[in-house]
Amino acid sequence: MKKKILVGLFLLIGLSLLVMGCGGNSQSTSQQDNKQESTQQPKKIVIGFSQVTLDSPFYVSLMDAAKAEAANKGAELIYVDAQNDIKKQNADVQDLITKGINVLILNPSNPSGVNPALDAAKKANIPVVTVDRPTETKVATFVGRDNKKMGELAGEQAVALLGGKGKAKGKIIELQGDAGGKVMMDRRDGFHLAVDKEPGIKVVQGPYCDYTRSKAVKAFQDLLQANPDVKLVYAHNDDMALGALQVLQQNSLAGKVKIVGVDGLIEAIKAIQDGKYDATVLNDPQLLGTTVVDTALGVLNGENYPDFIDAGTGLITKENAAQYYNDKLVFAAAK
Repeated sequence: MKKKILVGLFLLIGLSLLVMGCGGNSQSTSQQDNKQESTQQPKKIVIGFSQVTLDSPFYVSLMDAAKAEAANKGAELIYVDAQNDIKKQNADVQDLITKGINVLILNPSNPSGVNPALDAAKKANIPVVTVDRPTETKVATFVGRDNKKMGELAGEQAVALLGGKGKAKGKIIELQGDAGGKVMMDRRDGFHLAVDKEPGIKVVQGPYCDYTRSKAVKAFQDLLQANPDVKLVYAHNDDMALGALQVLQQNSLAGKVKIVGVDGLIEAIKAIQDGKYDATVLNDPQLLGTTVVDTALGVLNGENYPDFIDAGTGLITKENAAQYYNDKLVFAAAK
């Protein structure tokens, strides 16, 4: 009988130790899991960027600055090139959404045609920040510049170069950007606010050259032949204006026909210093790229912004060109 009791006690003690051992292992495993969770790195923020085109040095510089700023802030930036095609842009944005982006930066090729992309982002609860060009539909905020004011600055300078207010005379050839583009319309309308007040000025509007130099060269060759009495060229960006300068040089007219552009391309500023170009309106793409990434991250962090964040502008002429010239940059930096 005593033996049976002793055997029972030994079995009970052994079972208790086994249970305690199992419990101890469970607690140790739980503590290890908690430790792993506490040391796990936070998930990296992914920024999607749908760029209107990369067939322009301005947009390449903007994109390069955005990529650099995203990396600097520890975020990942995935970009796509719409190639000035609104259908492709809408499809590109849908593709970015499926890749798991947290926020979308959008430079729309068409202010209303991009609505399918905006609807898709809204459905996926992804905030949108536009850059350089606005949309008609409201987004978190728009980072850009007052392109109408920029066109007006160019127009006022054109008037000054042709004789001044009330005295300006001469024919102007205008090289236009992209058909239907908001930037194009603003730079055109702002320019005409200034020059259309002058009865002595006549403006010949050239074809849409999509902000590219090669198209501007081809268009200006025909325009110059039809208008040999041109006194000034105004282009909606410096790349097209430099295309016109190329044609003028080929016809020994460099320095004789005034040139006004927009964007602050360093090559244009060098031409200003060389006396072959007269003025450009500052449009620092590096600042836009940095600002829009910082803004997108701020939106994700719950910060509120005004509908429009103005990155500012200014006029560059022979009087201040030296302050902006920097051969290590593609575009002049804002001061």
